[in-house]
Order: sequence, then structure tokens, then C-alpha cells
Amino acid sequence: MAKDKPRFAKTVNIKNRKASYEFEFIDKYTAGMQLRGSEIKSIRESLVNLQDAFCYFRKDELFVKQLHIAPYAQGSHYNHESDRERKLLLNKREISKLSEKSKEKGLSIIPTRLFITDRGFAKLEIVLGKGKKLHDKRDSIKEKDVKRELERMRF
Repeated sequence: MAKDKPRFAKTVNIKNRKASYEFEFIDKYTAGMQLRGSEIKSIRESLVNLQDAFCYFRKDELFVKQLHIAPYAQGSHYNHESDRERKLLLNKREISKLSEKSKEKGLSIIPTRLFITDRGFAKLEIVLGKGKKLHDKRDSIKEKDVKRELERMRF
């Protein structure tokens, strides 16, 4: 197999667009996940929903909850649960930094993107974010509208 070609032809890039509307991003991290065989097969088919997912700490370990990965269609009775909690894999330094910051009032850890690397590993991009108030959401909508209008005027 040639080294310059990726192992997997189909690229998976699932985004949580609602997160950028609801939260102001502070820090960004890329974490691995502990998955079962049928879960990675469903991820490769893009059968994932990140909308309601959130991260939390339990005994100095970071977990993601309500990350919906649909059951694999060709799976047998060994198929996975679709909404089970999954352990995230980070360095100890990153975990301690995240746990300290997440204890501050108003900060939470949100998954924003799920993708597969060139080596075939599923990675979850998580963000430390602060919830936006209603007027902040309106401001971000206005900024998007202004950018859209400027792009239209250029052409």
C-alpha cells in the first residue's frame, strides 16, 4: 500500500452547528474515543448525531453522553447501544486543565465535530465554552447576515 494515499477513501466530518450558536468557544481539544467495532462502522457511514451530546467528569476521567451512534445495519446480536456513554482519551495534563476550568461557573465541555483521521481513528473535537445570552445570540445572527450581504455585493 502506498504511503501517500489515505487508507480510507470516504471522509467523515460530522459537525454540531448548534453549538456555535449556543456557546462562545474558549479552548479547543481533540480527543480519541473508546469505541466498539460496530460503532466505528456506523461512524464511517455517518450515522451520528451530536446535537444533544455533552461531556462530564467521573473519577478524573472524561466521558461523553448522549452522543447518538445508530446501530450498525449488518450488526448481529453484538451490536452496540446507540446512546451509551463513551470514554474520551486525552493526556493527563489536558484532563486536569479541563477539569479545573469546567468547575468555573458557566463553563461546559461540548463536542463540536466528529471525524476520522487518515489512520482510521475516530476523533472527537471538544470545546470548552461559555453559554451565550439571548442578546449575544442576536448579535451573532446579525454578524452572519452582514457577512452574507457583503459577499453578495462583491459579486
